[in-house]
Amino acid sequence: MAGGLVKYRHLSRSSSHRQALLRNLVTSLVKNEAIHTTWPKAKEAQRLAEKLITLAKRDNEETRRKAQAILYLLLPKLFGTLKSRYADRPGGYTRVLRTEPKKGDQAPSAVLELVDGPRDMRFAVTAAAVARDRTLGRQHSDLTLRNRAKVTRFRHDGETAFETMVARTQSLRLADAGPQMADVETSIFQRSDPHWTPRKTKPVLDFWDPKSTKARTSRSSRDLVDALGDPSLSKAEAAANRRRPRA
Repeated sequence: MAGGLVKYRHLSRSSSHRQALLRNLVTSLVKNEAIHTTWPKAKEAQRLAEKLITLAKRDNEETRRKAQAILYLLLPKLFGTLKSRYADRPGGYTRVLRTEPKKGDQAPSAVLELVDGPRDMRFAVTAAAVARDRTLGRQHSDLTLRNRAKVTRFRHDGETAFETMVARTQSLRLADAGPQMADVETSIFQRSDPHWTPRKTKPVLDFWDPKSTKARTSRSSRDLVDALGDPSLSKAEAAANRRRPRA
């Protein structure tokens, strides 16, 4: 409908409180390149951050005054580093990634980050996936190839920076396959007691196998009858059976 109200999240705050909150979030984002907050706050701060970077790319007297009304001390970085970083990118300067809910109230959380920056999470995770595939000698999945194309498309020297990150991940051995838990437990106990040997574990019953399930049920029934006695017998007969020695 023409002339309708703009839809946005009120965040359970008044207008002035909401504007101050978003200003603080965007200021922290420009300063630190990434922030961790709740999902609704991240989405609203993303809108304001995208508008600020668009103003910086226009770079005239009017846009500087509008940006100064939001960012007070970080204008040099906005009109310098970020403007040159996103000069060739048509849009999508920020990214919101969902994370685990908050521990206290289970509120939906997210990471709001500037793309193509030093703290680009997708760039680092994709480089780690490529390093692990190379270590294991397997082909990259379609998702890994698609993410690699995304993170290197508009980044300055994207392929060179990506290969540098892959080499760094391999040098730190972050992409190596972790040891099995059984091997870790064995090494821990052997350090405390050189003569320790792993005990035999009971075979796991297959609940989908009718024979195994039937045998488990019959054993449980026999154990229950031995412990409680046959309910069809009288108390005297059950007591006599318990006193009777087994063959």
